[in-house]
Amino acid sequence: MIDLLKTRRSIRKYEDRDIEKEKIDNILKAGLLASSSKGRKPWEFLVIKDKEKLEKLSKSKPMGSFWLANAPVGIVVMANKEITTDVWIEDTAIAATLMQLEAHSLGLGLCWSQVRERNYDDSLNSEEYVRKLLNIPENYGVCCIISIGYPNEARPAYEEKDIDFTKVHYEEI
Repeated sequence: MIDLLKTRRSIRKYEDRDIEKEKIDNILKAGLLASSSKGRKPWEFLVIKDKEKLEKLSKSKPMGSFWLANAPVGIVVMANKEITTDVWIEDTAIAATLMQLEAHSLGLGLCWSQVRERNYDDSLNSEEYVRKLLNIPENYGVCCIISIGYPNEARPAYEEKDIDFTKVHYEEI
């Protein structure tokens, strides 16, 4: 697991190549198996392959989502807020993290694009933009969009020296 975590890096450039259905299914299984508060499993995932939609999603905020335009797949991670409390945020983040780790373990590159609490422009937030674009109901909170594809760039793995144990405390700070 530590080796997987060291080598998982944000990849923003992808080969023009489809992802096998079995790999997408395994990524979705990882999210569906995520733990959630009180076992409510409020998360839902919207798989986007349509190039026009991915292009529009890449504009969901001024910076930090441009790479979606060139990804073969985007997965919108959201939650039905009516079946949970404010912990939908944590629940979706856990599911998104597990999906990212599964994608990386399958040899795919990926990058998280934050949607919640981001702005599309001065009058519309990113969550509303994505919700309108994809017909997502108002009672759903949109956490993020994960772009996935075969990497077309290499990023160095983290090394032991990159692990900052000064951020670890025992008993008190």
